[in-house]
Amino acid sequence: MRILLAAPRGFCAGVNMAIESLDRAIERFGAPIHVYHEIVHNRWVVERFRRRGVVFVDDVDDVPEGATLLFSAHGVAPAVRERAARRALRAIDATCPLVTKVHAEAVRHAAAGYTIVLVGHRGHDEVVGTLGEAPEAIRVVGRPEEVDQLDVPDPGRVVYLTQTTLSIDDARRIIARLAERFPAIVGPKRQDICYATQNRQEAVLELARQADAALVVGSQNSSNSQRLAELCRAGGLTTFLVDGPDDIRLDAFSDGQTVLVTAGASAPEDVVQACVALLRRHFPAEVVERTICEENVRFVLPEPLRS
Repeated sequence: MRILLAAPRGFCAGVNMAIESLDRAIERFGAPIHVYHEIVHNRWVVERFRRRGVVFVDDVDDVPEGATLLFSAHGVAPAVRERAARRALRAIDATCPLVTKVHAEAVRHAAAGYTIVLVGHRGHDEVVGTLGEAPEAIRVVGRPEEVDQLDVPDPGRVVYLTQTTLSIDDARRIIARLAERFPAIVGPKRQDICYATQNRQEAVLELARQADAALVVGSQNSSNSQRLAELCRAGGLTTFLVDGPDDIRLDAFSDGQTVLVTAGASAPEDVVQACVALLRRHFPAEVVERTICEENVRFVLPEPLRS
């Protein structure tokens, strides 16, 4: 077996910042620390923090008054921040700055009277948070055919924004359909889909041509991990999206295969290496790491945790 280990893979700058923020909060304020939703969409990360006394909640009212509440990397709606303030919570915002950028764009365009088409997956934490910035002005679209069903008050004042973890190709198809229906549509000056999502997808597209099968390490509720798996399948590879080595079906692989291994932006590197080690224990596998591009991005911690 030949294992093609894609790079970049795994943690992005936003995930690193969110995880370090929670680490620092535990050190500074002690457990329990409450987190609104999962800190990132990865079972291993969440369970490791649970063992350290972190409590994940889906409702601010479940947090005791005066306690510490950290907002996850996916961001939250303004109403969540307001409820946290009313309960006198020590709120720490670990939202990825690239998600914050989309929130700011939504606020600005809504104030200017535009209808905002948010290209993304309904119900995803990031989309829910962005939608909360201007619910009356935002329409969520997840597929090209949904564009034809849009009802907007002024077709000449429409703008689109995108969820940061989308498939680049899927986003392009939806944006192209939007441009056909609304020729005057305005887009962001800089693409909303984050650099890490793009880099991981481009690495998969480059390496899939050299592989027979693919192993994507990431949780089922991780949007960017799902997109990586979809790209591998679209490239004709037998593809498995796994949380970790326990989910790998060894009978699905065989000697002589070339297996592409990558990981979503919230998957820990030690879990990736555990998956590779499992394959190597059962097959005479050579591991070849292929770097498609370098990443040197780092985001600063939230202000309460910097000193």
